Amino acid sequence: MTAAEPLAGRAPLVESPTGADLPGTPGILEAVDYSFWYGQKQALFDVSLSIRPRSITAFIGPSGCGKSTFLRSINRLNELIVGTRHEGEIRLDGADIYARGTDVVALRQRAGMVFQRWNCFPKSIYENVAFGPRINGESRRDVLDDIVESALRRAALWDEVKDRLRELATGLSGGQQQRLCIARALANDPEVLLLDEPCSALDPIATQRVEELLVELKRELTVVIVTHNLQQAARVSDRTAFFYMGTLVEEGRTEQIFTSPRQERTEAYVTGRFG
Repeated sequence: MTAAEPLAGRAPLVESPTGADLPGTPGILEAVDYSFWYGQKQALFDVSLSIRPRSITAFIGPSGCGKSTFLRSINRLNELIVGTRHEGEIRLDGADIYARGTDVVALRQRAGMVFQRWNCFPKSIYENVAFGPRINGESRRDVLDDIVESALRRAALWDEVKDRLRELATGLSGGQQQRLCIARALANDPEVLLLDEPCSALDPIATQRVEELLVELKRELTVVIVTHNLQQAARVSDRTAFFYMGTLVEEGRTEQIFTSPRQERTEAYVTGRFG
């Protein structure tokens, strides 16, 4: 594959969480010796990591360890910050997302982002979800109606808002707004869903609903979540990656990371000796 080839390409064979090969399954992520700088400050050091499709991978680690920087690198959001640079590769379905000629807009459709604080547009519920498809050129009302309903159903929100679609999204509860942001990302039919501390501002009931939603979504998407909540990582993720001071210390099955970590620093973090 040359640098000028488009991002879309046939995915390589990978091993699924159950041990079965998944030929051509979209949503395979791989970082190879990936490093990142904010100006002169290096935030990530030679991160190599494979993220399996149709699974939930949690990034854990203390504040400032690089986990959110790495998450935002997956759909190149960090490029919006002046003075940043990177080395190494991040591959989606076998193609380097930083290759020359990559359509960044298309990349961000394929790898949707949900942020720590819900950021609903000051528009109706309907228009929030339809925003992405409209930007991408879809104007047929019947098609938009189907997209909005499908995305809201996938985000487990349809039954709560189906009679309020013309109301302002900002009138929803915090948990509902966060699920609406997930629905807005799903409206672009992504392969990967990236979430940066999506439950940190939610109450326990809303958190539970979002977690249940993520477990449902992993049947069709690759889900990557940054969380400071170790209990949350243990509850919802299939695999966990521990970052510390810009390095990937350890990655593995979540049960193994929390019960028998291989690295002393991992054990110290998951047992609460530092954080």
